[in-house]
Amino acid sequence: MLEGAIAAALAMVLSFIPVKFGPGFSISLGMIPLTIYALRRGTVPALYSGLVWGLLHFLLGKVYILTLSQGLIEYIFAYLATGLAGVYSRRFQEALSLKSNKAKTYALLGTTVGLIARYVFHFIAGFIFWGKYAIWGLSPVVYSLVINGTSAVLTGIVTYIVIVLLLKKNSQLFIPKSY
Repeated sequence: MLEGAIAAALAMVLSFIPVKFGPGFSISLGMIPLTIYALRRGTVPALYSGLVWGLLHFLLGKVYILTLSQGLIEYIFAYLATGLAGVYSRRFQEALSLKSNKAKTYALLGTTVGLIARYVFHFIAGFIFWGKYAIWGLSPVVYSLVINGTSAVLTGIVTYIVIVLLLKKNSQLFIPKSY
């Protein structure tokens, strides 16, 4: 539990690093420690860690709330869903123990699942709650897809690159220790 709390806290710290550009595009660096934790420990612990990450947004005042339902969707459900990156944890760990290149494939799959799960919620909130702010004359659905989709793809690319670099440099980081 402590490791999950640390992963959530690190994700929150990284969330304060501004990696924003254009009209709402951003890269969520917090996905990196959450995805690493999910690949180390699996889905259930990662779901809890994602929930803590979402709750930390409230505690630290890093939320933009229009309605209660929007707040729940974007800060509770979305960050909780990030933990789904752990669905490939077992396969990732097996490939890692065999020193197989498949570990990179499972890392990519885990990163993608966690990312899509999170950004589905951001997409839904985007067109329901933020669509009225759409620019370029776009419909709310297209606007949300462009803004959230671009952010998701960029976040996924950065997360996967960092994970691959860490795998090459120190794969032991991904092997859980039991105490």
